[in-house]
Amino acid sequence: MLQAQPALDVLKKVEKKHRGKAVEDENPEDFIDQDTPNGQKKLLAPQMANQYCPSTVEKSWYAWWESSGYFRADSASTKPPFVIVMPPPNVTGALHIGHALTVAIEDAMIRWRRMSGYNALWVPGVDHAGIATQVVVEKKLMRERNLTRHDIGPDNFVCEVLKWKERYGGTILNQLHRLGASLDWSREAFTMDEQRSNAVTEAFVRLHKEGLIYRDNRLVNWDCTLLTSISEIEVDHIDLKEETMLKIPGYATPVQFGVLISFAYPLEEGLGEIVVATTRIETMLGDTAIAVHPEDKRYMHLHGRYAVHPFNGRKLKIICDAEIVDPSFGTGAVKIAPAHDPNDFEVGRRNNLQFINILTDDGKINSNGGAQFEGMPRFTARICIIEALKAKGLYKGAKNTETSLGICSRTNDIVEPMIKSPQWFVNCNTMAKVALDAVRSKRIEIIPPQYEQDWYRWLENIRDWCVSRQHWWGHRVPAWYVTLEDDQEKTLGSDNDRWIVAKSESAASVEAQKILETGLDILFCWVARMVMMGTQLGGDVPFQKVYLHPIVCDTHGRKMCKSLGNVIDPLEVINGMTLEGLVKRLEEGNLDPDELNLERKLTDYPDGIAECGTDALRFALISYTSQSDRINLDIKRVVGYRQWCNKLWNAIRFAMGKLGVHYSPPATVDVSIMPPICKWILSALNKATGKTVTSLEAYKFSDATSAIYSWWQYQLCDVFIEAIKPYFFNEPQEFESARVASRDTLWVCLETGLRLLHPFMPYITEELWQHLPQPKYSCRQDSIMISEYPSLVEEWTNDNLENEMDIVLDTVNKIRSLKTRTERKERRPAFALCRSQDVTATIQCHQSLIILTENDETPADCAIAIVNKDLSVYLKLQGAINAEAEREKLRKKRVGIQKLHHAVTHMMDASGYREKAPQSVQEGDMRKHIALLQELEVVSEAEKKLDAKTDNI
Repeated sequence: MLQAQPALDVLKKVEKKHRGKAVEDENPEDFIDQDTPNGQKKLLAPQMANQYCPSTVEKSWYAWWESSGYFRADSASTKPPFVIVMPPPNVTGALHIGHALTVAIEDAMIRWRRMSGYNALWVPGVDHAGIATQVVVEKKLMRERNLTRHDIGPDNFVCEVLKWKERYGGTILNQLHRLGASLDWSREAFTMDEQRSNAVTEAFVRLHKEGLIYRDNRLVNWDCTLLTSISEIEVDHIDLKEETMLKIPGYATPVQFGVLISFAYPLEEGLGEIVVATTRIETMLGDTAIAVHPEDKRYMHLHGRYAVHPFNGRKLKIICDAEIVDPSFGTGAVKIAPAHDPNDFEVGRRNNLQFINILTDDGKINSNGGAQFEGMPRFTARICIIEALKAKGLYKGAKNTETSLGICSRTNDIVEPMIKSPQWFVNCNTMAKVALDAVRSKRIEIIPPQYEQDWYRWLENIRDWCVSRQHWWGHRVPAWYVTLEDDQEKTLGSDNDRWIVAKSESAASVEAQKILETGLDILFCWVARMVMMGTQLGGDVPFQKVYLHPIVCDTHGRKMCKSLGNVIDPLEVINGMTLEGLVKRLEEGNLDPDELNLERKLTDYPDGIAECGTDALRFALISYTSQSDRINLDIKRVVGYRQWCNKLWNAIRFAMGKLGVHYSPPATVDVSIMPPICKWILSALNKATGKTVTSLEAYKFSDATSAIYSWWQYQLCDVFIEAIKPYFFNEPQEFESARVASRDTLWVCLETGLRLLHPFMPYITEELWQHLPQPKYSCRQDSIMISEYPSLVEEWTNDNLENEMDIVLDTVNKIRSLKTRTERKERRPAFALCRSQDVTATIQCHQSLIILTENDETPADCAIAIVNKDLSVYLKLQGAINAEAEREKLRKKRVGIQKLHHAVTHMMDASGYREKAPQSVQEGDMRKHIALLQELEVVSEAEKKLDAKTDNI
């Protein structure tokens, strides 16, 4: 057994003797929070507060950063550029927690690059969000004044939208400030300001001249609630497996979907009937033909005959050719795919080669559908049609079926594919091929790379993009219609050849004299379009890398949306919010009464949300980004990082007390003359720096936060600071050199560690960095955010020492795990059994960190823990040990080692392993194989000793 000289005991006694005096020295004065004039550098109190307070720490810094010009990029700079354009948030309301994730990631990138010597530019802006903003303002008008937009007219309505924009645009800017976003506000943009509006007009005109924008009668996705066409990207497709009741806007009760309804059409001349099936029975009002598979012997003889529509008398031709199928479909017909087997049909199905629109813009049955149903909402008509078919004896039953529904992501209404008046479309084929090639050739890199396949799949199957919108708020299409004297009012706009696209009305008039475009959910709707438009109009890809971060969901895994009432305002997390405040915010918001979900709020936040601060929120969100494509946000985790901020705060408070007011940091540190613990922490800091930088370069932000957190928490605070505490007392004198080295090392670690952490936690790092003493005659920057980001220091690297400390720390942890089994807190003898000279030397070198007792043999009544094949530790217990519990622990250890050994053996025995695996890999695997066998021998030895002691008892 190895004896460890209890040198630590000497230090512990000294520490205990002076502990009371030390506490007094650390806080000789009370903390006083000083007021700082707006825009000036924050006035720090001479004495740090006893506890970290987010609201106190985070005030004043942002205004000073901005007024100092730290956010602005220099157009004349020779530094390499790094540019991010913020995905502009909508002015529909305040930012939510998903926006906060985007801000946290982008600001971390910008701050890191700025500190790393780049001319960093982050461009801010907000999006006018035509449809979404119009919807919320219309709701507000109806709720507050019982008026529609038609009641007040276009001009007054636009004024109302502008008022809304000013209100919530200001809210968004305030949120971005509070989140610490280091945006270059001198370049702020609004998508409907003059410069952006001119750019939209220019793009439209140029694309039209190149034949890439055209006007045509084609199917569009129509939203009966918004009363406008929407793009394919704004349609969510949900797959139903069986009968499903869904709540649809405008209907008091849920509507049935996922059911295949069969009914019969009477044949002309009383020749019988033909049975067809559909999942949308109301669309039968627009039927014009029936398709029958040419091999379906039940109906193929009816080819060329007619059925009679039971409600409007229309004659429906029977077409015995299943290949005649239009790939587009709409209200009044059901899409059917070409079938190769007549059994693929449910008796018979309707063909959509021709159809009649039977819906008005707001989703009611029009005169084309039949007088008895005219004016009915489409899903009300569904029920009435079934009853009418039953009355005529034509209803043939229903059964569950799989179906896909298109739902508007904004309104949750069922989207109706309809042919409206001619719409404006963008031909995407050529531009999509360019965007595909940009990713395939790696001119654009998508991160994470698994989303490349989604990029290819979407662009390879792209449809032309409908850019027409039937709303009043947004960019106007720069097109004018040429009218002639004999034009009739009902035909105006119908002749596509008489539309003129120009930059202004005067330019159009001249032409008339001749007659004539970083959550993952926006990858395709905006990023792909930006690539297509940027390449087409700018001649090159608009960016080189696309990073897709996960979507933020609530703790239950549901995507945050207003209709669920689970959206969280980041300021509610930063400032804290009572449960009553959360409920009040929902009640006073712009939600319809039936969209409120107060019960869920009561369940998820029974005590409200604790004050967490910006730094904790940012760090928590970024640390979540390793979770695939969805983040299930738990506020408790944010609270945990808020508590960790207090750990950082206390580390600096400890340092300020131990460094002293007259301490002057050295220009450099000489690691060769330092104690092992100082060499180790600098080497560990070096490794954390390297891991952080490589992770940032690879856009693995969660790995970066993990590396920083682990070093601060588990190496600096838990080990180094605890290990050097005994050195900072007046006696004994033999520790003076260690005290000096520890003081310098502590300052270097804190100063470097704060710079390493700054991009993720900008406020607390600035405050703590400003508290640290400055080296004399140094060129230290005035702010941490413009200081140099840490880089590797070659002479600090000490892999051997880190390996030794891993063994030491593992030994300490094993002893602590054994101590948890004791009922009392008193100290107990501990022993180490070393099986190699190297391990013996390591334990002896670092004996002050491990409390071990001298003994030549393993005493009775000891619990055992295996550190590795060369080291086991024992802890003396009070009374007899629980032999069965010890055996079970060793059994689990054996099983774990055997699983690892089996995995290594299986890999080494695999076919082609010896031929394909590099020699270095094979040698490493062999070392693992041997080490695991040796660990099994150690377990067996421990089991034998346990059995022997039990037999003696």
